[in-house]
Amino acid sequence: MAEFVCKVADSSGKVFSQVEAAQSVAEAQQKLADRGLFVYSVRPRGGIVSALSPQRRDRAVGGSDFLIFNQQFNTLIKAGLPILKALDLLAERAASPRLRPVLADVRQLVREGTALSEALEKRGVFPKVYTTSVLAGEKSGNLTGVLDYYIAYQRVTSGVRKRLLATLVYPVILVTVATGIVTYIVSYVIPQFSRLYSELNIELPLATRLLITLTVGFRAYILAAVALLVIAAISAYLWSRTREGGVALDRVKLRVPILGETWIKFQVAQFARTLGTLQAGGTPLVNALQTAAEAVSSRLISESIARAAQLVREGQSLHAGLAASGLVPELALEMIEVGEASGALAPMLGSVAEFYEEEVNLRLSALVAVVEPLILVLMGCVVAFILISLYLPIFSFSLSTAPK
Repeated sequence: MAEFVCKVADSSGKVFSQVEAAQSVAEAQQKLADRGLFVYSVRPRGGIVSALSPQRRDRAVGGSDFLIFNQQFNTLIKAGLPILKALDLLAERAASPRLRPVLADVRQLVREGTALSEALEKRGVFPKVYTTSVLAGEKSGNLTGVLDYYIAYQRVTSGVRKRLLATLVYPVILVTVATGIVTYIVSYVIPQFSRLYSELNIELPLATRLLITLTVGFRAYILAAVALLVIAAISAYLWSRTREGGVALDRVKLRVPILGETWIKFQVAQFARTLGTLQAGGTPLVNALQTAAEAVSSRLISESIARAAQLVREGQSLHAGLAASGLVPELALEMIEVGEASGALAPMLGSVAEFYEEEVNLRLSALVAVVEPLILVLMGCVVAFILISLYLPIFSFSLSTAPK
């Protein structure tokens, strides 16, 4: 029997984590629900060891393959095919070979009488937003309409990610190439020059002595410092995977000038996009909030949304519940309040997401436009200093030995 780390809340609204023994994620969720607990997330216990284990479960599906599957599935249902027949076709002819065995399992569960949303959730590899949307579509009798909303959600979110990656890819390549060049010069070129000057037994300028001392004399210390930095980075990453570490790291991100504000706006856009899609599909607000909390990548924001869900369950409005966290920007709260008052919460959430997605994109583009030349200038200065320091003794030696 496997063990699962579960994030739950009791009837008083207190959010905590506990370990539950069960055969599957669905069984763990059911056990917790039977005890009157509200379940936010369930994941296999084991951390990095479990993640690297050969028995690890299938990776979560997503990306363009998942989008194509939903488009095909929705088209087949709109054409009048029963769900089971549509799954039969896609299990054999899905564009992604990795999806076919997953769909075959879902098809078998549906054939045995399991609801589609439950079968998708039992498989454990589909996004929670997706399974919740399908459940809302089944309950409302509008599965194709809900899938249309989800497909639009997939297209927009994937488009935002692609734009962000396209914005950041050049600076990353620039830093990587520059770091490689400097590493080669420091590890190979400078030691060669150091031996040459030692054999020539010439007086070295201050800049050259400083460079050789740092890169040759203190090489062991520099390598030890780099190793410690790598170990610290790995440790920080592993710590960030825990609840306490993730929340602490998110609080640090918030305090970073410029980047902190951009980061929180990106998280709010992600949350608003998810919640708006679920609301448009007919998911009740509290359930939609719980699902949106799991979809947000930030643990700090996720817990804030979970607390807001509890406040909404107790009768407060959505904007009041979100305002209690102190994290959501004032403009977003005002727009959500207007959406609630006008009865158009889902469209307003979409507007919030579009506004902040565009602002994040503009901020990152402006930041990259400043950072790129700064990186070029900095690396140019470093390389220029190294080259001048290396060749300066040769110039001095040539001038001193030249015939007068």
